[in-house]
Amino acid sequence: MLNFTILPPLSLYIHYPWCVQKCPYCDFNSHTSSCHTSQQRDQNYIHTLISDLEHELPSVWGRTVQSIFIGGGTPSLIQPKHLQQLLSAIHARIKVSPMAEITMEANPGTVDQVKFSEFRDVGINRLSIGIQSFNDQLLKKIGRIHNAQQARQAIERAKQSGFDNINLDLMYALPNQTLDDALSDIQQAINFDTSHLSHYQLTLEPNTLFAHQPPKLPNDDLSYDMQIKCQQLLTQAGFEHYEVSAYAQKNQQCRHNLNYWQFGDYLGIGAGAHGKISDAFQQTITRRWKEKHPLSYMGENIREEKQQQSSTNIENSSMIGGEQILSEQDIGFEFMLNSSRLINGFDSPLFFSHTGLPLTQIKPELNKAVELGLIQWHQNHIKPTQRGLQYLNELQELFL
Repeated sequence: MLNFTILPPLSLYIHYPWCVQKCPYCDFNSHTSSCHTSQQRDQNYIHTLISDLEHELPSVWGRTVQSIFIGGGTPSLIQPKHLQQLLSAIHARIKVSPMAEITMEANPGTVDQVKFSEFRDVGINRLSIGIQSFNDQLLKKIGRIHNAQQARQAIERAKQSGFDNINLDLMYALPNQTLDDALSDIQQAINFDTSHLSHYQLTLEPNTLFAHQPPKLPNDDLSYDMQIKCQQLLTQAGFEHYEVSAYAQKNQQCRHNLNYWQFGDYLGIGAGAHGKISDAFQQTITRRWKEKHPLSYMGENIREEKQQQSSTNIENSSMIGGEQILSEQDIGFEFMLNSSRLINGFDSPLFFSHTGLPLTQIKPELNKAVELGLIQWHQNHIKPTQRGLQYLNELQELFL
């Protein structure tokens, strides 16, 4: 039985499901945008998000949101006036910390300096810009709608608009990419002097165009060389490698993502969004997920004559996809699934405070991981070894 004495920190994730174009490697819940209907569609979607939040409120009464993350899709397609409406509604319904980190994902080519400034004015204080590469040929091969010049302009415009907390998303092991290409991307990103970099390896995810029509990717040895050499460049530039794919300047870690990796709580609103909430009264942890397709989430019929149906009435909407109360075994596995991604690991008391369970729940698996050289367990601190990070899937599977 769980025994929460305090509850983990609380975050809010908001999903915006539309993009200008679906990237061939993307397995996120994103849908091609129809520009001529976007204004009314976004207005309906904002109303539904607010209703969704209202439906979630009883599970978090009295708690304070420490961070907000607006992901997608391409949230930077949202008009600032709609974003202001959403954020105002959130502040009116739930307490948000005055120091909350409020992040929005942005894609080059969908924003200009005026729009960045307006996003800043309505309360966004952190941007995550999807650069992926500064190489025009590589950008074309992975289906991005922007070019390298637009990527550079987006970063400069964000900085000129007053953003001083900016993450750049980069990918490596792209089709026909060389080691020099990968290092050039990292060096160019470093030169912009932003606070955070995310560096992901391109993988062929199921149900994507690349999975059905695989491009020629660098082999495993070359991909590993790219990873190691890029890490070295980032370290030399003062970035701390604090999570498998995340690098930050001092004290600039993404607080929202850290909450995920430390098994904190989060509300998830929006099409396909997932949430995880601990309940000290019921002594449970519940996962809830929302209807994936935007039209179903908004309670709309695809037929044109019914597209004006109300999207704000939660009782008539099918936005809730489902929910599950986690078992003790699920909790132990999910905690390690997330925390094992942290380069510096965690202090053992975190397990009890964020799961309500004693560490003995996963002690046999931890001992096995230590025996295999995947975990280092010293006094009250547990962290993955270099081997554990290299074979992360094998480490995580021990806790299934």
